[in-house]
Amino acid sequence: MTNVTLKVEGMTCGHCVSAVEKAVGNAGAAGRVDLASKKVSVEYDEAKVSLDAIKAAIEDQGYDVV
Repeated sequence: MTNVTLKVEGMTCGHCVSAVEKAVGNAGAAGRVDLASKKVSVEYDEAKVSLDAIKAAIEDQGYDVV
């Protein structure tokens, strides 16, 4: 398993946390949002999903991965 922390701009509330965590989950990874730091800790299997696909899933929800 691979672990990475992504900086995500645009998250402001609990709904944002839920939307981002769900998007990461739907992409095939596990994500945990730290709203205060605007970061998402992601754990994924590189054989099953790419980091680019995870980033795209977050961005599809309207947030910016920086």
